[in-house]
Amino acid sequence: MTHRHFDTLTPSLVLFIVGPTASGKSALAVALAKKLNGEVISADSMLVYKDMDVGTAKPTKKERGGIPHHGIDLIPPTKHFSVFAYRQFALKAIKDIVKRGKTPIVAGGTGFYIRGLLEGISPQPGGNLPIRRKLEREALKKGLPALYKQLLKLDPKRARAIGPHNQRRILRALEIYEVSGKKPSKTILKKPGLKELGYQPVVIGLHRDRAALYRKINDRVDRMFRQGLAREVKRLAKKKLSQTALQGVGYKEVLDWLTPGTLYTPGVAPCTHPVCTGLKKTPLGTVKDRIKQATRHFAKRQWTWFKRERGIRWIWWPEAVSIKLVRDFALRMIKNGL
Repeated sequence: MTHRHFDTLTPSLVLFIVGPTASGKSALAVALAKKLNGEVISADSMLVYKDMDVGTAKPTKKERGGIPHHGIDLIPPTKHFSVFAYRQFALKAIKDIVKRGKTPIVAGGTGFYIRGLLEGISPQPGGNLPIRRKLEREALKKGLPALYKQLLKLDPKRARAIGPHNQRRILRALEIYEVSGKKPSKTILKKPGLKELGYQPVVIGLHRDRAALYRKINDRVDRMFRQGLAREVKRLAKKKLSQTALQGVGYKEVLDWLTPGTLYTPGVAPCTHPVCTGLKKTPLGTVKDRIKQATRHFAKRQWTWFKRERGIRWIWWPEAVSIKLVRDFALRMIKNGL
């Protein structure tokens, strides 16, 4: 089955490989790229960060199999990255790949990234952490009713829709106003999805046996520590990591482990004072177990998210089945879905 055959069906195919962490998305994307003359675009919110390699299971040069990968190592871990920024980057990459006669293959498990491409997003501004923190301090100091009164004055329509008790939405509405200078209720045209832009997306989801998936997750965490996760986190601890970078499972757990008796403070190196080093450290095995459990919970949330999404063609991938067989099945599924 050649790339030319697929071109005769649709020159604007954009293939998606989605599913929970450790389900084999990256490996299948590479295998399909070799058959479809494709290039891979990561849809993983942690792979955008430079120097966060071990804890994110970033695919190595060997694992990428000579296939160009986009969306990896875009920014330092001190920077914030949003779904808006990702969508802008990914659309540019898709356009460029298609222009060169190749097939874009979007692979990853960050649901908001996938949805932002497939369905489009409202062009409301992304979060602004300093402004959000300022509003949170005001809520504590003045009380939520004072902020709600402020929103009523700025945007009565949005204020009445939210009500006086939903602090998260009240703060978000005020944040939008301060960032953009526009009323949050102002009608703004939604940015279009891929179909509206003239592409034909085909979304494949990977369904694995849960017990087997959890074993893969546990093995991956053990492998991360052998590959130097603690050393990687110790280097990162000297930087002021962004809130989005800190969302990576495993990093916060190891950072707290490196600073016994304290919580990690961004930009502050692990404590070496006797008052810290004299404290009993949590056993490494306990830290590993916490990360394994957090990753399993994360995979479960991803699975729940994608089960609710529309238009996904699911592939059941038993443990005994080779990636070659799954690849060939996916190719037939793509052909039938066009």
